[in-house]
Amino acid sequence: MAKDRTQQRDELHKTIWNIANDLRGSIDGWDFKQYVLGTLFYRYISENFTKYINDGEHEAGDKSFNYADIDDSLVDDATRDELVQTKGFFIYPSQLFCNVLKKAEKDENLNETLAGIFKDIEGSAIGTDSEEDMKGLFDDFDVNSNKLGGSVAERHKLLVKLLNGVAQMDLGDDFEDNRIDAFGDAYEFLMGMYAANAGKSGGEYFTPQEVSELLTKLTLVGKTEVNKVYDPAVGSGSLLLQASKILGKDNVRQGFFGQEKNPTTYNLCRINMWLHDIGYDKFDIARGDTLLDPQHWDDEPFESIVSNPPYSIKWEGDDNPLLINDPRFAAAGVLAPKSKADFAFIMHSLSWLAPDGVAAIVCFPGIFYRGGAEKKIRKYLIDNNFVDCVIQLPENLFFGTSIATCIMVLKKSRDDDSVLFIDASKECIKVTNDNKLTPDNIANILKYFTDRKDVEHVASLVPASKIEEEDYNLSVSTYVEKEDTREKIDIVKLNAEIKEIVAREQMLRDEIDKIIAEIEG
Repeated sequence: MAKDRTQQRDELHKTIWNIANDLRGSIDGWDFKQYVLGTLFYRYISENFTKYINDGEHEAGDKSFNYADIDDSLVDDATRDELVQTKGFFIYPSQLFCNVLKKAEKDENLNETLAGIFKDIEGSAIGTDSEEDMKGLFDDFDVNSNKLGGSVAERHKLLVKLLNGVAQMDLGDDFEDNRIDAFGDAYEFLMGMYAANAGKSGGEYFTPQEVSELLTKLTLVGKTEVNKVYDPAVGSGSLLLQASKILGKDNVRQGFFGQEKNPTTYNLCRINMWLHDIGYDKFDIARGDTLLDPQHWDDEPFESIVSNPPYSIKWEGDDNPLLINDPRFAAAGVLAPKSKADFAFIMHSLSWLAPDGVAAIVCFPGIFYRGGAEKKIRKYLIDNNFVDCVIQLPENLFFGTSIATCIMVLKKSRDDDSVLFIDASKECIKVTNDNKLTPDNIANILKYFTDRKDVEHVASLVPASKIEEEDYNLSVSTYVEKEDTREKIDIVKLNAEIKEIVAREQMLRDEIDKIIAEIEG
């Protein structure tokens, strides 16, 4: 009997958990995930590549053909070049995950075998359109690292366990129907698992899947397709991939774009694109500082922008005289403070947003009420009618921080000058010490967002004139009154009850005095 998808996913997660715990040992989990994810990626591209070739041969009539079984010498240069153009890389049969696994136990130089294969895979793309998408993908899979052991023998033992562990993952029998989903699901589970155990540093790399879903759906309301999706602080890419899940990857017509400063996370994001079967010609993930050196000038504007940028980080700000004239920031007439770059990310996103586009950005709550330059930028956003909605999220949603963050929704083309404020702080369920958005919570928030109506204690549609009166404060609590859950007390009734209690107390005292008098008499 075939397993349903929930059962298969649960079993997959259990297997991953056991493998990770078995392999991790004394090595920090957040670092060691690189090896688990790298091996998962190696298995994926091996099986994806094999399936592509096998399907072509089977359709041509050779039903028994299996690329993994043939000799490397049978692959000619023309075939190799054609496969690189189509798939973005090339792997010889002997280099496939399944074939390396068969010999791993007896291969005393397994570390060098793997290092050579990874170098060849990356090298196969040099000089082609996929070069930048493949370059450095295995950099964090250091097979000679002391993290794997102090000797070649120790590293060999751990690498064998790693290959066997990933080989044991049940990624489905039918590659076409569910294996791609399973690879992506395995990635997301691993990222979430390690982020949850890594504290704050983990949260910088991974946005919980349900928060990613809410953000992306906010930008896709009423749409069945978009031109491009963009994340200026892309992290592991989970936000971009939600658009693929919600719309279907073919309905993101021109692809997925993002930029990431951290080199390790930059590699993770590109691996995540591959694992979710996003073709190399459909994603463009750049490395670098988005605020100082944005890499997608030629690709903007974007119809959907989703982002969970780092909270209140330092940046050059007005120390750099060129930034105030940067077209992304100039319009506001002031730069975000040097100690708090939050509004720099917001202004960047707004600048690159298409006229009919929507941006949804997770924000640190302080930016909505602080004074100085941040207040001036809020004034610019409100006076120019760019802020569509502000949503207060529950606390404890993100890995490594208990802060109750907010979402700011930006649009360039709006029908009215009112801003919708939504208090969604109660829209969650508690899971251990954390809060989690359920599908119902997400649906409720989206309904408030699309209905755009006042709802007592939950939503308030506020005209720009009222926001101006409030000194451009954009905190949800300023406009949505919290429900008073304290017990209401009837003072008159309470006084009557107290009077009755006092009277009864006096009567009891009189009775006691009478009894004592009789005893003493």
